[in-house]
Amino acid sequence: MVTVLGTYGWALLVEHQAGLRVDSVVQAVVIASALGRVQRLFDRTDRLLACVVLPCAAAAGTELSTLIQRHPLAGDAAFVVGVAGAIWVRRFGARATRAGTLVVLPLIAVLVVPAGTVPAGGHEHTAWAAVTALAAVVWGTVVTWTAQRTGLVPRPPPAKVTTAPGAPRRRPTPSTRMALQMAAALTAAFTIGRTLWPDHWAWVVLTAFLVCSGARSRGDVLVKGAWRTLGAAAGTVVATAASGEFGPRSDTAVVVIFVVLAVATWLRELSYAYWAGCVTAVLSLLYDWFGQSPGDLLHTRLAGIAVGAVLGIAASWLVLPIRTEAVIRARTAAALSSLGDILETDWRDGQAVRLARARFAYRVEQLAIATAPMRILAAAPVPETVSARWHPDHFTLRSVTALRQCAEPVDDLTDASGSAPDALTTDPAVARRRAQVAAHALTVRQAIGRRPAPPTAADAAFQELPRPPGTTSPPARSAVAVLTALEVIDSQLDVLSVLFGPPPTLTSDAPTAAAG
Repeated sequence: MVTVLGTYGWALLVEHQAGLRVDSVVQAVVIASALGRVQRLFDRTDRLLACVVLPCAAAAGTELSTLIQRHPLAGDAAFVVGVAGAIWVRRFGARATRAGTLVVLPLIAVLVVPAGTVPAGGHEHTAWAAVTALAAVVWGTVVTWTAQRTGLVPRPPPAKVTTAPGAPRRRPTPSTRMALQMAAALTAAFTIGRTLWPDHWAWVVLTAFLVCSGARSRGDVLVKGAWRTLGAAAGTVVATAASGEFGPRSDTAVVVIFVVLAVATWLRELSYAYWAGCVTAVLSLLYDWFGQSPGDLLHTRLAGIAVGAVLGIAASWLVLPIRTEAVIRARTAAALSSLGDILETDWRDGQAVRLARARFAYRVEQLAIATAPMRILAAAPVPETVSARWHPDHFTLRSVTALRQCAEPVDDLTDASGSAPDALTTDPAVARRRAQVAAHALTVRQAIGRRPAPPTAADAAFQELPRPPGTTSPPARSAVAVLTALEVIDSQLDVLSVLFGPPPTLTSDAPTAAAG
């Protein structure tokens, strides 16, 4: 909110001095609000990139707003292409994903200002929009840097942790699918919105965008669509009841808008429904500030929100859908890959061990995010024949729990290995048990991908590893800690083996091996 208010003050100053339209201020607030949230993951390179990308996108958004008012068909098409293209570039990695997010921010601001309330302007406002966007980046960078240095917010994980290895694909990538889904949803939203509500089509388009945006799977978009619809409906009703207290161009309404926006930012982490409700209330108050009666538009808004949510859900389910089970399998395999890196890394390389440890924690967190909608769907009061298609018991609750149960033993294992890396690396009992668990993890990953395990995995796991001459025994406490941690990890791999395929035969002699 410090970023938002600072950018808002700068935008007011520019509007007054340069004689701009009020939509320039609204665009600045929308950009700063979203930027304040996403920039927490930016590193130094991302911020330099933002100084170039966001001003250019803000200038393009200003031109697009004028194009939509003067030539609706061409403007709508440009909007769809711009948003879909910003999603498609995610295929090129995390940095391209963040750049695409920055491109979308000014485009969404086009939908926030009520149509017809601001006259179409000329090109003289374009440069000022770019300057204001640059000011938002600079102001946000200063605020976020200060918060991270003082410990108010955590620092983002390095790119080495968050970057996933690329793999060749025969099918369309998830980013391509999401881009096509977004294009289909926005095209239908523009068509239906302009046909049914020519003066208020933006509600349909904005809702369709919010439902499809960032949807990781069919289950995710279904939950987000439901929360968006319920939260937006509640926010619209509440804002309509309270908006009669304010008149057009009311300063009090502006204060209330920023208060509700702050509450929305706070509650977003708890549930998307709170965010949707508060943001919809902000938009209703903004419409009231522009002089449009909320009471007269209540039914139109609710209908537009419902139609947009249906379009967003339908596009995500029908246009190259991303199955929830496939997402969970992929992220589970990624977490197991990081676990295997911990087991196979040379423990004498402390930096590599810490990197593998951080990567495992990050990927387990990403798995939990992907499966969170399934927990909600599992608790939903729907017929069992319908909920059975979601497989919540097999792929959501237990798989995440099993990997989270590995977090503490992974910490114990890496801490113990750091205390005596040379001795533990050469200890035959530790080396043998470590190889067994690593092979077990590989077998589970093969089962997740529905591929047979390599025939040499079992032999490699159970091969006796003789102690090199001249080595000494490790401290008993470190060896016991490592063996105990490996035992816990191996038991959780057994759980995943049952979930994703037939149990492997690698751990049949596990108690004997551990005792040895």
